[in-house]
Amino acid sequence: MSDYVSQIANHIRAELHKVIVGQDEVIDQVLICLLAEGHALLEGVPGTAKTLLVKTLARIVGASFNRIQFTPDLMPADITGTNVFNLNTSQFTLRYGPVFTDILLADEINRTPPKTQAALLEAMEERQVTIDGETHGLSPIFTVLATENPIEYEGTYPLPEAQLDRFLLKVLIGYPSAEHEAQIVANWQAGFNARKLEAVNLIPLTDAAALSHCRALVRQVRVEPGIQHYIVTLTRRTRDNANLTWGASPRATVALLLASKALAALRGRDFVTPDDVRDVTHPVLRHRILLRAEAEIEGTTPDVVIDEILAGVEVPR
Repeated sequence: MSDYVSQIANHIRAELHKVIVGQDEVIDQVLICLLAEGHALLEGVPGTAKTLLVKTLARIVGASFNRIQFTPDLMPADITGTNVFNLNTSQFTLRYGPVFTDILLADEINRTPPKTQAALLEAMEERQVTIDGETHGLSPIFTVLATENPIEYEGTYPLPEAQLDRFLLKVLIGYPSAEHEAQIVANWQAGFNARKLEAVNLIPLTDAAALSHCRALVRQVRVEPGIQHYIVTLTRRTRDNANLTWGASPRATVALLLASKALAALRGRDFVTPDDVRDVTHPVLRHRILLRAEAEIEGTTPDVVIDEILAGVEVPR
């Protein structure tokens, strides 16, 4: 069953690597979000191919793609759309916003005020938007891949906790290795141009329903009671940790379950192992816990706390 998922994933990986050098872990985490019907927050310094990754992925899976460049003056209607009065028909017609797409790139999402960020809450959770009291459904594969810069604080707004909690994973994108960076330079010298993706011989998925079929298979992945207990215990340990002001929500517990199932399917299995859970715990939990001020001053990070929790919970056999 899950061989099909791993075959599709291998095709997507191979095509992505025609454009993206390295970043294997990042690519796998984005694939986990796609398969688990979740959304991802991509955090990395400028120039680490965050936007390029999302644009290329949309081409490969044959999905429609829209991009929103978040700015301080962006309004909620700029995201969802608005009803416009037509003088010829004397009726209001809906002008669809960029949220009506399959894959939405929310670029530099933390550069817009919380009021505008909140326009995505209903879309991300329920895959619908409400405009002037009327509800409009979004694409069944609607996925938000948002980017943010971790080092620049001027002109940015912290993402509200409710917004953060709706991202299945927070993916950290670091600098490439020396070998990968040399390959990037060699590719550009050989004629590659990130602004001309149409010149790259990308082979999209031949089956338009492949992604939906993969998602259905992921839902069937088995999770034994012992693994379920392990997932619950990991999340609950964040709520009584001395370094945290508050821990992860029940939504995080479900996210850990879904991400583990997607990773198991990526690895060609129809059952989840403790390693699957451990490998997705950091990206699932790191944005859902809040450090105490004292812990932050001492240099503690969310990933350090998660390491301690993982080390303190017995792994099921």
